[in-house]
Amino acid sequence: MSTPLSFTQAAFLQSAPTLRECPEDTGAEVAFAGRSNAGKSSAINTLTRQGKLARTSKTPGRTQLINLFSLTEDKRLVDLPGYGFAKVPKAMKARWDKNLAEYLQGRQSLKGLILLMDIRHPLRDYDWQMIAWSADCGMPVHVLLTKADKLKKGPAKSTLLQVRKVLQEEGLDEIASVQMFSALKRSGIDELEIVLRSWLAEPLAES
Repeated sequence: MSTPLSFTQAAFLQSAPTLRECPEDTGAEVAFAGRSNAGKSSAINTLTRQGKLARTSKTPGRTQLINLFSLTEDKRLVDLPGYGFAKVPKAMKARWDKNLAEYLQGRQSLKGLILLMDIRHPLRDYDWQMIAWSADCGMPVHVLLTKADKLKKGPAKSTLLQVRKVLQEEGLDEIASVQMFSALKRSGIDELEIVLRSWLAEPLAES
């Protein structure tokens, strides 16, 4: 019988500079990805009720490590380096793009992708690239429209509906879902947990 999931029990596992140095590709994991200023670390800290589990930086894009957190012996959360903001050489960006694509398409234990977007600036070019990579390999994506507290209720709801509409028009509603989230107001946690539990509950099927 599997250990019940408790996100508050999340613990730092390791940081990996490259995919080769990630833990063995077994069990199940969910990755968090997004622009460097989308509030990725804050969302993980809010989910786990641990203020300093995922480090937040005042300089977006500085962290270039893959950070892994254990939930149980064989279930993990993965904090991928933020994209689209770091001032790094083009060759380094190209190399990370290649690594990221390989991770999304080749990591057998990856069950889904949490894609974070600032609700004021959703569906930027790199967000679409992440969605395209996931769609290519049938990977489910759950979009978190973060910093929902920055908008009034009406405009925030309008953005949510618009993002859902665009994804539906692109034929992506089968693999992509969307919700609002605010780390500051601690809103959207329950909805996020439901998605994570559904992805991590099933043992990895044999291919």
